[in-house]
Amino acid sequence: MNVLSQAWEAYRLRWKRRRLLYRALRKRRQLRPVVDRTGRIAPGDILCFSTVRNEAVRLPFFLAHHRALGVRHFLIVDNDSDDGTRDYLEAQEDVSLWRTQASYKLSRFGVDWLTWLQIKHGHGHWCLTLDADEILIYPHHETRPLPALVDRLEQSGRDSFGVLMLDMYPKGPLAVHPYEAGDDPFERLCWFDGGNYMIQKKPELHNLWIQGGVRARKFFADRPERAPTMGKMPLVKWNRRYAYVSSAHSLLPRRLNRVYDEAGGERLSGVLLHTKFLNTVVDRSAEEKQRQEHFANSDLYDSYYDALTENPDLWCETSTRLIGWRQLEAMGLMSKGNWI
Repeated sequence: MNVLSQAWEAYRLRWKRRRLLYRALRKRRQLRPVVDRTGRIAPGDILCFSTVRNEAVRLPFFLAHHRALGVRHFLIVDNDSDDGTRDYLEAQEDVSLWRTQASYKLSRFGVDWLTWLQIKHGHGHWCLTLDADEILIYPHHETRPLPALVDRLEQSGRDSFGVLMLDMYPKGPLAVHPYEAGDDPFERLCWFDGGNYMIQKKPELHNLWIQGGVRARKFFADRPERAPTMGKMPLVKWNRRYAYVSSAHSLLPRRLNRVYDEAGGERLSGVLLHTKFLNTVVDRSAEEKQRQEHFANSDLYDSYYDALTENPDLWCETSTRLIGWRQLEAMGLMSKGNWI
């Protein structure tokens, strides 16, 4: 790419970022505060941002795990829950909560709402952006909490941290593994696909587009290019001028997407253990198919939702049982880089 083309591309992406920030400014009117405890946020606190809907069963473990890692405050948007999610979150002293009945899909799947909260409250903080069914782990996470991780990233001159989202599932039909709020989901979701990942570098934003795992194997075997992307940048030292482009899969400015070593080495990275396939997914899939709120091309996912409502068994002979982060590092699914 010549100098003129590079200048034009930089100009175009700069305006794209400004449009995304303007969208967030407009969408802020869709949010209504339920309880605002952001005055308790201290300089240096690590924050977590999330949009949720009917996640009362997942939230106790989600909050407990990330509190133990070092998150000091959770800023959450409740998208019209009716299962007690709002009451539960309102009672948590380290949660600030907003509600909305607006379209999740038309808010760029909640990203516009969270971008506004990140502009207002995240500037200068390391911020996690997660769904309630995502559990962050990384090398040494049991003994080195998030403040140690972000210190290491800053020492390396990094403002963002990359992860692979790893779909976890049980052995046997999904619905026969009941789950209660507060339980460890990985006592049931013990298995994952470890060796079927495809990676490509996206030319526009320079992020890695990773596809694979059980969803690619089980639901998109005949159209692998449509399988969900599994690479994310959920942890960022936020600046009010930043914006996610596609969920937490890509960012602007695009330098934040370079969470990999282009010279062929390894950079410190982690994994999001994905708890989507709890038994609750069987009943919720019919609802999500009807709502048509979760995918840009929802019609392409109808067969996916139909398959989930049939209570499938996702396990196969090549499934791998989760042992711990060292196993995932040895398999090349995360890296400790030079963090000894």
